[in-house]
Amino acid sequence: MDLAAAMLPPSHELPRCGVVDLGSNSVRLVVYEGHSRNPMPIFNEKAVLRLGRGLDATGRLNEDGVAQALTVMHRYYAVARAMGADPFEVLATAAVRDAANGKAFIETLQSRMPGVPIHILSGTEEAAYAADGMLCGIPTADGLLADIGGGSLELVRLERGTRGPGQTLRLGVIRLAERSNGDTLKARALAEADLRTVPWLGAAAGTDLYLVGGAFRALARIHIAQSGYPLAMVHHYTVPRDDARELAGLIATAPRKTLEKLPAAPRRRIDDLPFAAVVLRRLLQLAAPRRVVFSASGLREGWFMRRMPPEIRLQDPLMAAAREMAVRFGRDTTLPPALLAWTAPLFANESVDWLRLREAACWMSDIGSHDHPEFRAEQAFLRVLRQPGIGLDHHARAYLALATALRYEVDIDAAFLRPARTLLDAGTVVRAEILGVALRLAYTLSAGTRDLLLGTRLRVQGGQLTLLLRENSGVFAGESVIRRLGRLAQVMGLEAKAQSDMAEAAE
Repeated sequence: MDLAAAMLPPSHELPRCGVVDLGSNSVRLVVYEGHSRNPMPIFNEKAVLRLGRGLDATGRLNEDGVAQALTVMHRYYAVARAMGADPFEVLATAAVRDAANGKAFIETLQSRMPGVPIHILSGTEEAAYAADGMLCGIPTADGLLADIGGGSLELVRLERGTRGPGQTLRLGVIRLAERSNGDTLKARALAEADLRTVPWLGAAAGTDLYLVGGAFRALARIHIAQSGYPLAMVHHYTVPRDDARELAGLIATAPRKTLEKLPAAPRRRIDDLPFAAVVLRRLLQLAAPRRVVFSASGLREGWFMRRMPPEIRLQDPLMAAAREMAVRFGRDTTLPPALLAWTAPLFANESVDWLRLREAACWMSDIGSHDHPEFRAEQAFLRVLRQPGIGLDHHARAYLALATALRYEVDIDAAFLRPARTLLDAGTVVRAEILGVALRLAYTLSAGTRDLLLGTRLRVQGGQLTLLLRENSGVFAGESVIRRLGRLAQVMGLEAKAQSDMAEAAE
């Protein structure tokens, strides 16, 4: 056997699937790996074709776009086959469904991609896919979903994680620009008129407005750059209604040269930005949400989740991500449940939400075990803060990353922790410090094993933190244990004490 071939790792056995989002503005292939509550893309490629350019005037797909699409789709077909993506499907949206030559284009495409299912989604279906994908990442979403593309805007009413009525409007950025002849004032009137046809739009007043789609995400990136926000991540990025209105007003009225100079403004979306901003401004006025939440998951993730079995779809995405990290990076998956019970005495009267975060932290607490010891804290911090799990909002990322770093005994003032300290209030930082220092003590005692941890427990009573050690269990109150117990007591404002279980029984 060839030596180089012998050194190659075995072929990956996780299942793969692929989907092409054939939109009015761009076409994108995403290949996912594994069956997971958090879709894991291992390949993501986009081409801007503007198939919908001129559609409003001619009723047909753009000829240049069609020619390019055939070439790009041939590549995507080859990539999907080479990567072993099965199933592999194509979802065509507004431009294709509305164009007079849309069906002929799909027939040509089908002849070049034999056996590949190509679905021309209705507006209702597109809205449903988008909502399912957004709920994949934000399962308790309550309010209004707005998914903007090149040819259409999909609106869906969301009620505490349940998809409600949906509607499609001709307010995609390309189509709105053409309908208004590039005049944002006219676009404003068109957007308002169309939005007023949605009878349930006002029912979301006082809840959240969830924004999906490339043009909306571009607005988020601009706001992140302008505000100096410490986490450059669009998914779950949240801004108050007034801030969103100010951003939309700026983008809708700014000259092109000003837009080009904005930090993080994507060149290929410069022409689209004012019309996305116009739609956002009208939505803010008519739907009256309390805040705006940006989502990076939408139609493609909706397609993925529909292929997952119920037992996966029903999982908590945060806990699924935490457990997956434990399996991938940790040493003993029996330890986290024991850590959860062991740290419970430190958090009296804990809410359900805080309990959920503490459980996730316990699962993530050993993810630096295989890293270089000099960099474990920083590696673990960044791994949690930037992980691909779509169920983590920015507060959860910051809290869990900080607690995980502190589990590796990092200085709370370390420079790399600044994003978390900036995102969290003082009380939450202290809570993360208590949990992180407690986990450090637990690992010192247990050597990262469940059996040794079960020989110890904590008690908080009368202003004192007591570490109870079972006789002959393999654990003892050595110098490092006493030091870390003292540190935990200090953070909690308590006195520290270590004693054996036998001494407690005698008391």
